[in-house]
Amino acid sequence: TLKLQLQKISILCGQSWKQRRMHRYMGLMNDYICEAGNDETLQEDLDYIASSEIPVEALRDSKVLVTGATGLIGVSLVRALLCVNRVRNLNLQVLALIRNKEKAEKIYKELLNREDLVLLLGDVTEKISARQKVDYIFHCASVTASKVMINNPVETLLTSIDGTKNVLNFARESSCKSVVYVSSMEMYGSFAEANNNVTETELGYINPLAVRSNYPESKRLCENMCVAFWSEYGVPVKIARLSQTFGAGILSGENRVFAQFARSAIEGKDIVLHTRGLSEGNYCYTRDTIMGLFLILIKGENAEAYNVTNPETHTTIVDMARMVCQKFGNGKIKVVFDIPESNQFGYAADTKMKLNADKLKNLGWRPEIGLEEAYRRMIMGMKREG
Repeated sequence: TLKLQLQKISILCGQSWKQRRMHRYMGLMNDYICEAGNDETLQEDLDYIASSEIPVEALRDSKVLVTGATGLIGVSLVRALLCVNRVRNLNLQVLALIRNKEKAEKIYKELLNREDLVLLLGDVTEKISARQKVDYIFHCASVTASKVMINNPVETLLTSIDGTKNVLNFARESSCKSVVYVSSMEMYGSFAEANNNVTETELGYINPLAVRSNYPESKRLCENMCVAFWSEYGVPVKIARLSQTFGAGILSGENRVFAQFARSAIEGKDIVLHTRGLSEGNYCYTRDTIMGLFLILIKGENAEAYNVTNPETHTTIVDMARMVCQKFGNGKIKVVFDIPESNQFGYAADTKMKLNADKLKNLGWRPEIGLEEAYRRMIMGMKREG
């Protein structure tokens, strides 16, 4: 059993966080970046979120649990919550559930000296004890690497299904005010014909006999589990169907296509595609996604799903690769194809769909960063980290 005893895991990094803040306000450490390390682009995004009109006042004096807090979405949420707390003085406590202490220490660094961040070491596949109640939950823990879905399909399924069951039970025992389950656009499956207006009420086909289907099928099941917990136990859970999200602040080990494309541009290497690249991608800049998740948590309807995507970024994989070569390759790189006979890389089946974001927009959300600017800001951050 994973017991949330809230014992702070910290790193001693010279001066304490309080000392750093004091020096910052005294003008002695103007170059100190509060939540984003040395990534000024990311800090700009976090400050933008904190200064936005999202009604974060609803979170005042609350404990917010983020599962999967060493993954891209989880880390982004933790950083944003810390920034919102600093700027708005909300008296938040951010609880970050992690499986790997060393990985978390590398990611959060000096932030672990802050009193408003607590790391919880454990695994969502284990029962979560309600010894310490929380007010809000972002459930982000999930397998995201396609190769793991192929090589470890059972682990992929159990992380999703058992993890979501445990989080929802914990939310029930804690009498949470609101929970967001982070789902995926992959739950839509594939459509027989191109669909340029996929709303939350539509659904495509998933082959249950394909091993790679473990991810989208488990997302579908977990969404229904959320609805069941709301219907039977009154757990106030909302569902966020994320498109592929990237931007400033991606993690150093990130290896999804957007990171591979950006890395190729930085290193001056050709972009190698292992498919024809005809699958249509739906994307969203990280800052826009996080603001969408905040709105869903605070204003979303229980047992409802919301697409989180920027329709203006919709494109094929190959066209996105060509855009990166053209805009960021300095005329030195190109797209080349190396297509294996088998799907050894675990890529999802080609999809031809464009997600509709009107439902989330009705909550007051507006995506602002387009595809080219998303890459520009991501690459700036990657160069600083490199």
